[in-house]
Amino acid sequence: MFNIFKTTKNCLKGILFALSLLVYFNAYAQKKHKKVPGRVVAYSPASSGRYIGSPGMCILPNGNYIATHDLFGPNSNEFVQAITSVYSSKDKGKNWERIAVINGQFWSKPFLYQNQLYLIGTDKHHGNVIIRRSVDGGKSWTSPEDSRSGLLMEGEFHCAPTPVISHEGYLWRAMERADGPIKKWGKRYGTFMMSVKEGSDLLDASNWRHTNTLVYDSTYLNGNFGAWIEGNAVVSPGNNILNVLRVHHPKDKLSEKGALVKITADGSKSQFDPNTGFIDFPGGGKKFSIKYDPVSKSYISIANYVPAKYRGGATQLDKIRNTQALISSTDLINWKVHKVLLHHEDPVKHGFNYVDWEFEGKHLVFLSRTAYHDGKESAKNYHDANFLTFHTLRNFRKYLTKTIH
Repeated sequence: MFNIFKTTKNCLKGILFALSLLVYFNAYAQKKHKKVPGRVVAYSPASSGRYIGSPGMCILPNGNYIATHDLFGPNSNEFVQAITSVYSSKDKGKNWERIAVINGQFWSKPFLYQNQLYLIGTDKHHGNVIIRRSVDGGKSWTSPEDSRSGLLMEGEFHCAPTPVISHEGYLWRAMERADGPIKKWGKRYGTFMMSVKEGSDLLDASNWRHTNTLVYDSTYLNGNFGAWIEGNAVVSPGNNILNVLRVHHPKDKLSEKGALVKITADGSKSQFDPNTGFIDFPGGGKKFSIKYDPVSKSYISIANYVPAKYRGGATQLDKIRNTQALISSTDLINWKVHKVLLHHEDPVKHGFNYVDWEFEGKHLVFLSRTAYHDGKESAKNYHDANFLTFHTLRNFRKYLTKTIH
């Protein structure tokens, strides 16, 4: 009996020691990269050739934060079997622990459904559409082996960590096909919407439906249309599902655009009018996530707004990512910029990309794919990020009465 007690006591000491090491190394990472804004969740140096991609965030029922990211770049495995890491924070983002590494997961969004954690995306760069489930807070995940276990669509697909929302008894998620006839970035992508009836098994592909695909059309925007990707499922003020997309419009050096694609109530059709469907959207040339705030009755986003001093030059606006700002709209058409959240004067080697965020009461919490000098070397560029960073905007609604653009 004494030996069992002694062994148990030693095990507990070992666990406590290991936990203390995790806290120590997390604190060490923060101290080492103290000039990097926010809390450092993950770091991959530029010299590794593996860059931080696709931040995804979710808050569990017990209050733990979940963060995910993948790796891209020349020394990654993104085109064969991509890798996604999963992190957990039990103290509102102050400290983070990596709890899982998933082989075969890319461009993915974690989300909560019926108190279980899911992860939806592709299995690689332009891979199959897959979904996984975790019943232990992200430590272990199901494997999408076939159409009954999470393999939803086979082929070439594209997406980003954008919202999965509930509306009229269905979950909705925007996606893109990547198998267009012109095999170039932008031109190969067509947009569609997936949906699944609530209460059904999300891992069973037969439960999912999807709209037709709207393919790239070179005549849009007077022949200056570059792409539409990374769509957001959003409920409109008229209680209809919209797909709000990032728009590549490279020749406009003064403003950026988004696109509003209408989805029929039965989830079968995507419809777009190029005469009315394009809107001015600050930061619309880069990935963004939109969510509705019932308190302020506003649609909220954190976007790569481009301050006036960086507009009008030779650089395309979608390549200027040194600023993230809080923006909002009451109608999804007219958007206001309220507050700059992250900024660095250098737009070449510094960037805050692909923010994913969640409501946390009266606050916003968010993750950024951050390109920043690490104390020894710069990021490769604004796009190829070396950090995943966590941030909190407290009392965000107080800024909605202020407008800077």
